[in-house]
Amino acid sequence: MSEETGRRNLRMPDDDEMFAVVTEHNGGNHVRVRCEDGENRMGRIPGRMKYRTWINEGDVVLVEPWSWQDEKANIEWRYSGQDADQLRREGHID
Repeated sequence: MSEETGRRNLRMPDDDEMFAVVTEHNGGNHVRVRCEDGENRMGRIPGRMKYRTWINEGDVVLVEPWSWQDEKANIEWRYSGQDADQLRREGHID
C-alpha cells in the first residue's frame, strides 16, 4: 500500500478472466454470478478456496469462464470490501 494515497496494488484479471458479482449462493461449492459482460453464470468455488475463503452474496470476485461451456465459470479470487470499493473508485467495475 502506498503511504500517501492509501492505494493498494490489487490482483487484476488476466486475458481470460473478468470481474463478477455473486448474486446467489446455491450451496456447496456453487454460486450464481453476474459477470461484467452481462452474462449470468454458475460459478464453481475450487477446493483451494472452499474452506479458506468465505464467499457471500454481493462479493466482488474474479472469474474465469469455461472455454467449453460458457454458462459456467471458476472463481479465481475474492476481493475484500475495501478492495471492491477501490475498484469502483478507479472505474474497473460498476
